[in-house]
Amino acid sequence: MKRVTQLLASSLVALSVASCGGSDQLDTAPQAVLTEEQVATAENVDALVIAAYSYIGNDHYTAPNFLWPTGNLRAGDAHKGGNGPSDIFAYHALSLYEPLVPDMESFPPDLIDLNDKKWTRNYTGISRVNAALKIINETPAAELPNGNLQSAELRFIRGFFYFDLKIHHKHIPWIDETMTQEDILSASNRDLTDQQLWDKIAEDFRVGAETLPDVQVDVGRASALSAKAFLAKTLLYQAYEQDDLHNVVNINQDKLNEVVALVDEIEASGVFSLAEDYAENFLFEFENGQESVFAIQRSLNDGSPDGRGSWPSALNAPISSESGFGCCGFHVPTENFVNAFKTDQDGLPQFDSYNDANYRVETDYVDPRLDHTVAMEGKPFKYDENYIHGGDSWARAPAIYGNFNAIKDMENPECDCRGANGPFPIFSLNTPIIRYSDVLLWKAEALIELDRFAEALPIINRIRERAANSTERLNNASLYRISTYTAFTSKQQARQALRFERRLELGLEGHRFFDLVRWGIAKETIDSYLSVEQSRKPYLVDAKFTKNKHEYLPIPNQQINLSGGIYIQNPGY
Repeated sequence: MKRVTQLLASSLVALSVASCGGSDQLDTAPQAVLTEEQVATAENVDALVIAAYSYIGNDHYTAPNFLWPTGNLRAGDAHKGGNGPSDIFAYHALSLYEPLVPDMESFPPDLIDLNDKKWTRNYTGISRVNAALKIINETPAAELPNGNLQSAELRFIRGFFYFDLKIHHKHIPWIDETMTQEDILSASNRDLTDQQLWDKIAEDFRVGAETLPDVQVDVGRASALSAKAFLAKTLLYQAYEQDDLHNVVNINQDKLNEVVALVDEIEASGVFSLAEDYAENFLFEFENGQESVFAIQRSLNDGSPDGRGSWPSALNAPISSESGFGCCGFHVPTENFVNAFKTDQDGLPQFDSYNDANYRVETDYVDPRLDHTVAMEGKPFKYDENYIHGGDSWARAPAIYGNFNAIKDMENPECDCRGANGPFPIFSLNTPIIRYSDVLLWKAEALIELDRFAEALPIINRIRERAANSTERLNNASLYRISTYTAFTSKQQARQALRFERRLELGLEGHRFFDLVRWGIAKETIDSYLSVEQSRKPYLVDAKFTKNKHEYLPIPNQQINLSGGIYIQNPGY
């Protein structure tokens, strides 16, 4: 088992740091209570670092760090699924955009503001980091020989939580270990500008990039290379400068050049490479492999009440007795998404016509990554030729959402990595946050925006070549045809290829909506999606994406109230 998971479990038991676990309940009486003074000591610093790591994996389908609700539902790549609109209505609201309100607790029958819950969990993680950093800062260096390394890891973790808050809400209060309680209570989410917030997040990752070793002994810990990757990602987002209404008004060339330089350093290290088979990124036995730059370390039977398994995906498995899963049919790929994998006679994407008709398995050629990403009727589920998808019988509400299943976050129900809490199946399958292919595509994107699109060509082709060579496990479930690009004749053509490639390569991994906002094309892309999908799925008839509003979620009303009105709401809400 993963060493950092074992350390995490033992450290948390030692400190009696409670977690919500899979049940997501907070009303269980603690077995023991320690005061802050007892826990917050120099002797406990490493345990506190691990406790901060643990909060990355202490997520849940109501507040996931695998961003399928906010990254996939809002992008037109997935339907909510489940038993209809009222089944977690807040996620139905994400799919329709306009019902989103600052007080999502008002959604019957949810009674839980999931937007506020994720905000709160992120700041709880940040609080863990800041408490540990404060101890390090107040302890003589001689007593903490590894204090600089521990501090760098903590700042990496803090950067992780702040990045998540930033892409969801844009304007957030910055709280760090130097602030007093009075400072925190008077902090506003508008104290720093949009760019200044990005600078703060980047600085946390810079410390890790400059301080940590390239490779850690404990799998799952942050390294200099994973910090460089997060720094490159932060700078890429920051490069697309937005005005107060979220319009992209400039693309910062200096930031893009730094992205290219950072990825060059990651490549030169030789630590990471593309997995030979695309499938290996999503199979339990290959986790923490050569393509994993940073992943949430999932675990079962680790000493915590319900384990830190894949609770964000606990609702997402097929639902039927014959499927081998118990529940619940969420996260259903859209026809638009499936159609995007169709290829033309040259093996290239059908950029302009892919969505004119729905994919037909008998006649349409596709990119092989379709069958690594989506399970559908008559095809093997997760590469098992004896385990065939049953179509509507495997779906909870096929008349509303269809019967596809997203499978990157799933495993075979017979996997030793499977656990359950009642009907909810979970796995100790890691959640990839940054894969090496993602890193390479950042470089390609930056090169294209720097007018160096010829240099981006071999990067994109390298990823497509890997896809073409990833059919061995697919049991000839489809007609496969994929090829590389011969040349990019213009920046616009290269940009189109890059953006399409990100959708195919990283499909249903939670990135798509945030890509669209970064590029400034969310409105036009989602309008195009809805113009067709509303006729296919009538539940979307009232969906409407409002530009200059729905690029970001509202600041939770509860947080504005708790701030005494200091926090300022995002435009349009």
